[in-house]
Amino acid sequence: MLKVYEYAKCSTCVKALKFLDGKKVKYEKLPIVENIPSLKELKEMLAALEKNGGSIRNLFNTSGVVYKEMKLSEKLPSMTDSEALKLLAANGKLIKRPFVISDKVHLVGFKEDDWKKVF
Repeated sequence: MLKVYEYAKCSTCVKALKFLDGKKVKYEKLPIVENIPSLKELKEMLAALEKNGGSIRNLFNTSGVVYKEMKLSEKLPSMTDSEALKLLAANGKLIKRPFVISDKVHLVGFKEDDWKKVF
């Protein structure tokens, strides 16, 4: 089952869910603050991102208040992936959303053109 970790007040998440509904894609909607992706899911997503030239930074909600309050733009470059993943697994507000994962799908954020290739 496709899991969509989202935040109800996030306009990007709303657009992504409308996109999935329009394509008649079945998914499980999970509020990301209350249901943080597991460390295993975060590791899977990172591996998928790295295959496409991405990095740990792509998992972070860099425009979020918590990211800015923690000054992670300064700290992240010196953190190991393991340290960063543990931080993400402890606070759903740090994770870029929507965070979409299944056995075959690994997407972070909503870029319609990228999503059209998958769905």
